[in-house]
Amino acid sequence: MSELVVEREHRVSPIELFFDLVFVFGLTQVTTLLLDERTWGGLGRGLLVLAVLWWVWASYAWLTNAANVEAGIVTATILFATGASFIAALAVPEAYGAHRLLFGIALFAVLLAFVALFALVSKRTPDLLAAVLRIGWVVLLGAVLILVAAFVPSGVRPAVWAVALFVGFFGAGATGTGGFRVEPAHFAERHGLIVIIAIGESLGAIGFGARDTHLGGGVIAAVALALVVAASFWLAYFDFASGGIQRLLTEKIGEERVRLARDVYTYAHFGMVAGIVLFAFAMRAALTHVHADLKVVPAVALCCGSALYLASFVAVRWRASRTIGRGRPLAAVACAALIPAAVVVPALAAVGLVAAVWVALHAYELIGFREARAERRAVASA
Repeated sequence: MSELVVEREHRVSPIELFFDLVFVFGLTQVTTLLLDERTWGGLGRGLLVLAVLWWVWASYAWLTNAANVEAGIVTATILFATGASFIAALAVPEAYGAHRLLFGIALFAVLLAFVALFALVSKRTPDLLAAVLRIGWVVLLGAVLILVAAFVPSGVRPAVWAVALFVGFFGAGATGTGGFRVEPAHFAERHGLIVIIAIGESLGAIGFGARDTHLGGGVIAAVALALVVAASFWLAYFDFASGGIQRLLTEKIGEERVRLARDVYTYAHFGMVAGIVLFAFAMRAALTHVHADLKVVPAVALCCGSALYLASFVAVRWRASRTIGRGRPLAAVACAALIPAAVVVPALAAVGLVAAVWVALHAYELIGFREARAERRAVASA
């Protein structure tokens, strides 16, 4: 067994958190990209960039779940990847324009480092090495396609990005799970931390949006309602769901555990992060003129951000039990159904409507599932 492989549960390390801070900066840059072009095309391109950044982050989450990050070569490579990721994040606002080649080169460097380090870590673990080599060429092919996109006409670039994402991210997940392994506590902690970090970025967006306005009563009220939504993101994940998701993972073994980790964490958690980013973008737009109507794209982002976040939990539940429950599916539909109202009422009222759905959901869950919550907390404490 290689000294570079971790064969036990371990806590998230400081260097992983350092890497995650760059991802947070990338989220902020995506919000900037969305603000610069508040159109349907801009929304789609922004979500594509976000998905590519998540692809990088999720790749390293799998790597550090298996690697001994205290080993010198692992630490050095992650630091290199952190630097290259930061350069890619700097290029995000112009990832389709003036800085598209810089973004592509930085992304390729990060993913090449991922494949090379993962192969090195697993060199004395034949089944893991075979798995890494199986996904490695797919990941690098996706990275090459992002580079190719820098040389095609501007109208075609988003389509090439979409193909690259399909090949490198979803294609890698479809190559099979044999040989991989998952340490549940570390994997759950790592993804829980990225969710709370993303929520923190949304708080930053609220602050940045309010900073450029006069802090009158309307702005303060909008900020208070936005904090209700941000706190709801936290409560929905950490008060009830996170422990249950981790327990589901712990109960599985072998490839079944790996498949569940891929579907629930690598895929479904992207929906949560994307929902938070959409909300952050919408709040920065809303706080500019809280008494004016929201434009269509920010209004859709405001409502669909919460809807997508909740729908991700529904997807997790369906993957685990083939049921969808009642409260969160209905709340997700209710948030999406607010779009027609959100485009005709003042921004302050639109934020209030979304916050009201969240409050109603929490009232339903806190009262209706109080015994289950208490039991789950007791199990977590034990």
